[in-house]
Amino acid sequence: MPANLPPLTGAAAVPVVVLASAVLHAVWNALAHGLRDKLAGFTLISLASAGCGAVLVCFVPPPEPAAWPYIAASAALQAAYQLLLLRAYQLGDFGQMYPTARGTSPLVVTLVSTTLLGHPLPAGQAVGVAVISCGLAALALADGMPGRAQLPALAAALGTGVMIASYTLVDGSGVRVSGSVPGYIAWLFLGQGLVLPLIAWTVRGPALLTALRPMWGRGLVGGLLSLLAYGLVVWAQARGDLPTIAALRETSIVFGTLIGAVVFRERLGHRRITAGVTVLAGIAVLRFTGGS
Repeated sequence: MPANLPPLTGAAAVPVVVLASAVLHAVWNALAHGLRDKLAGFTLISLASAGCGAVLVCFVPPPEPAAWPYIAASAALQAAYQLLLLRAYQLGDFGQMYPTARGTSPLVVTLVSTTLLGHPLPAGQAVGVAVISCGLAALALADGMPGRAQLPALAAALGTGVMIASYTLVDGSGVRVSGSVPGYIAWLFLGQGLVLPLIAWTVRGPALLTALRPMWGRGLVGGLLSLLAYGLVVWAQARGDLPTIAALRETSIVFGTLIGAVVFRERLGHRRITAGVTVLAGIAVLRFTGGS
């Protein structure tokens, strides 16, 4: 490793962990998007979360009392996120909805963290976040400006991004007062994993069980990948600054675009390639300015 690069230990390992999370996130979203019955698919993903959380809480120390309000708020926000993402995927194309939803989050996190929470970023890291956000916006608009018929889908995707930013801020604060990062993650998985299945059962009733059977394997795999992806992010949030983590996490869009090209045979085009390179340039700025 060159001498001018910090070793990948402690805080310096955070970018690597978040990028690994981004890859996993892109993979599980691709799996979820490919499910025909998206409500049933997202229900399976949530059940995987609840099941793993129920096992983990038996083996890890519980979080401190100060963390419970954060866990409850995050569980509610993540349920809203799943419903909005589900709706966006029902109304719009994966290639536009995914980057729009993910690209909204780092800007919101940065604005709230620096203005309301009093955590200003150093100039170099602020530039990195801005470059990444510009690249993500370019990916979202690579196919042109959306027309009026696409506005409901776009609204759902933007709402998804706001929910991502909201639970990112909540978890970033909650995990730091939890006294037990594994305990926080376990109870969060259990809490948020129960909400959507209850909603789906209310909407579908016993017919939901029939819808789950053909896709249980793919849905549960997606759920496990989702758990691992977000668990890595929560670990990173206990060690790094929230705006940088949020920006790095949204590079899942780049990986999602590559998955679309390689697996789904979607055309990349020069606009998507340029936008992807812009995002990678932002990551490089964060890495060389000490962003974590």
